[in-house]
Amino acid sequence: MPNYTTTQGDMWDMIALRVYGDENLMHKLVEANPDHRHTVVFPANIALDIPEAEVISASIASPAWKRGGG
Repeated sequence: MPNYTTTQGDMWDMIALRVYGDENLMHKLVEANPDHRHTVVFPANIALDIPEAEVISASIASPAWKRGGG
């Protein structure tokens, strides 16, 4: 499993956005790092495990109006 080393001020949603491109996947990071589940703002140099996230097709994840639907 790959890992991520925090920088001072990192937060779960920021890390998820950086590694997955989607802050809504922060729950995957929290689940993979239970020792840090109560951390809100990270100090520097904390190694976090980064589980793989399912890739959702952009056409499925996009709203209907972006796909040309009603």
